[in-house]
Parts: sequence; structure tokens; C-alpha cells
Amino acid sequence: MNFFKRLFKIGEAEAHSAIDKMEDPIKMTEQGIRDMKTDLEKSLEALAQVKALAIRAKNDTEEFAAKAEDYQQKAMLILKKAQNGDIDTTEADRLAKEALIKKEESMQHVTRSKDESEKFDKSVGQLEKNVQEIKQNISKWENELKTLKARVKVSKATKNLNKQMAEIDSSSTVTMLERMKEKVSQEEALAEAYGDIANASKSIDEEIDKAIDVTKANAEDDLAKLKEQLGMKNKDV
Repeated sequence: MNFFKRLFKIGEAEAHSAIDKMEDPIKMTEQGIRDMKTDLEKSLEALAQVKALAIRAKNDTEEFAAKAEDYQQKAMLILKKAQNGDIDTTEADRLAKEALIKKEESMQHVTRSKDESEKFDKSVGQLEKNVQEIKQNISKWENELKTLKARVKVSKATKNLNKQMAEIDSSSTVTMLERMKEKVSQEEALAEAYGDIANASKSIDEEIDKAIDVTKANAEDDLAKLKEQLGMKNKDV
């Protein structure tokens, strides 16, 4: 008997230890989810900033390309004016050359802005991938946390139920039930005995009242007394 009690105590200790160990993963998982949500906020902020840079680089590319085209058109107009005699040829060459230099500078800016735009677009794609991955992990771990909490509840409930069942002394319970049955039987027998006594007393009274009609006898005595007062003789005498 002591051997089984010792086994139960060991199992009980292991159950407590298991529950205690399960509480730590819950706290760790909750903290992990909070950390991931913080990372998500930072990633979204970084994504917005990089997208803004990508948009700006794209706008710069378009702007510098437009400037390069404008300088190209200006150089052509200057040369046409020189051709028409509206401007000195030497001056026209100088101005057209300056316009073409500005065009080349703008084209260099176009190349630089285009390269930056491509890099930013690549970074945006990577950040969007990271954001999506973090969202998926948050959703996954939130579901894991729900499952873990449910398992803890079930484990605690099962442990408490098993503990209660293990603490029940079947022999003492049976003894108590037998004593209760015996007491109830005694009470039932006593109630039946009192009932028999009551019925017996009632039957004797009924037999006596039936044998002697007290009301009729009293009425006859009263009638005899009344006749005597009136000086009437009883016919039966």
C-alpha cells in the first residue's frame, strides 16, 4: 500500500513540475509575440521610408530626363538661329555647347537616380517580404499560444480531478454508506412501529365507541329526568 502511495506522490510531483514548466513557455511566447510586433512596426516604418526614397528617386529620374531633353531642344534652337543669321555663329556654338554640357549632366543624374530607384525598389521588395513573414509568424505564434493555454487548462483540470480521485478512500466511503443504510433502515422500522401502535390504539377506541353509543345513553337519561320533573311516569316502569 505504501509503495502505491509513493508512486502516486512521485506522479503528483511530476505533474506539478510539468505544469510549472508549461507556464514558462506561455510567458516566453507572449514576450516573443510582443517582440515580433515591435519588429513589425519597425519594418513597416522602414518600408514606408524606403518607399518614399524610391518614389523620390523615380521622380528625380523623370525630372532629370526632362531637363536633358529640354537642353537638347535648346541647343538645337540656338544652332537654327545661327543658321538663320539671328545669332552669331561663334556665340551660338558656345551656347549650344553649354546646353549640351547641361544635358550631359542631367543624363548623369538620370543614370544615378535610375540606379538608386532600382536599389530602392529592390529594398522595398525585401522589406515587404520581411513584413509578410513577420505577420505570418505573429499569426502562427498567436495560434500556438491559444493551443498552449488550452493545454495548460486541460492539464490543470485533469491533474485536479485525478488528485481528487486518488485522495478518495474507497473503503471508508463504503463503510460510511453501509452505516447510513443501517441508520435509514432503523428509522424506517421505527416509523413503521409507531404507525402500528397508532393504528392499534385507534382500532380499540373505535370498538369501544361502537359497543356503547354514549350519545344515545345520555339522551335517555336526560329524557327520564325531564319526565320525572313533569310528574310523568315512565311507561316502561
